[in-house]
Amino acid sequence: MAKLYAVKKQGRNRSSRMKQIKRCRYLYALLLIPLIYYFCFHYMPLYGVLIAFKDYNIGKGVWGSPWVGGKWFGKFLTDPYFWKLVRNTLLLNIYGLLWGFPIPIILAIMLNEVSHVRYKRLIQTVSYLPHFISTVVVCGMVVNFLSLDGVINQFVSALGFGKVQFLMYPSYFRTIFTASGVWQTCGWTSIIYLASLTSVDQEILEAAMIDGANRWQRIKNVTLPSITPTISIMLIMQLGKLMTLGYEKILLLYNGSTYETADIISTYVYRRGILNNDFSYATAVGLFQSVVGVLLLVISNKVSKKLSDTSLW
Repeated sequence: MAKLYAVKKQGRNRSSRMKQIKRCRYLYALLLIPLIYYFCFHYMPLYGVLIAFKDYNIGKGVWGSPWVGGKWFGKFLTDPYFWKLVRNTLLLNIYGLLWGFPIPIILAIMLNEVSHVRYKRLIQTVSYLPHFISTVVVCGMVVNFLSLDGVINQFVSALGFGKVQFLMYPSYFRTIFTASGVWQTCGWTSIIYLASLTSVDQEILEAAMIDGANRWQRIKNVTLPSITPTISIMLIMQLGKLMTLGYEKILLLYNGSTYETADIISTYVYRRGILNNDFSYATAVGLFQSVVGVLLLVISNKVSKKLSDTSLW
C-alpha cells in the first residue's frame, strides 16, 4: 500500500513539473539563446586546444597534424623572452590592481555620502562615460595628450620645463597604461559597490550616529564591513586575471622603444601566432597563460574562504 502511494505521489510530482515546464516554455526558449551562444562560441572551439600539443599544419588540419606532446610548452619555458614577458604581464596587472581596485570602492563610498541628488547624478554620469569609449579612441586620446604638442606637454612647458616624449620612454609606459585604465574603468566598476551599499543596514548607521560616531567612523566601522563580501569576491576575480591582459591597448600604445616594459604574453602570442603563423607555439603559450590564471583563481578563492568565509564556491 505504501509502495503504491509512493508511485502515485511520484507520478503527480512528474505531472506537476511537466505542467510547470509547459507554462514557462517561452522562458525556457529564451534561455536557449545564451546556451546556444556559449556552446557554439565557447565550448565547441575548445577542441582547438589540441593544436598546442601538435605540430600544426593547415593542410593536414587539427586531427591530421603529428602529435608532439609538451614540446611547445618546453620551448616557451626556455625562451629568452619568457621571464621578461611574465614580469611585464604581472607588473602591469599588479599596478592595475593596486590603483584600479581601491579607487572604485572609494568613489562608490564618496558618492554614497553625497546628499545632493543632482550633483551625485552628474558625478556618476561623468565617471561612467569613459567606459563607453572604445579602446581605440582612448588610446588615440592618450597619444594626442602625450605628444610633443599635446595638452600635457603644453602644461609642462608653461611651468618652464622641457617637453618630454612620454610614449618613447619605457619607464613611463606602466604609469600611462595604468592611469588610462583606471580613468576608463573606475566609474563603471563603482556601480557594483554602489549596489552593494544599498544593503547596508540603515538602523545600524542611525545607531552609530546616536552614539556619536562621525562620518569617517561610520564608514570604517559600518559601511566597509557591510560590503566586505563584495570586495572579497571582486578581489578574487581580479587575482585570477593576474596573468591575463588584453593585447589591444598594448598594441595601440607601445612601440619599439618601449618593448622592455610593454611587451606582454598576449602581444607575444599575437606576434608568433598571427604574424609569424606559428599557431602551435602561440596556442601553447595561450594555454599556459590560462592554466596559470585558473590556478591563481583557485588559490585566491581558498585563501579568501579561510580568512573571511567568503568565496566564489
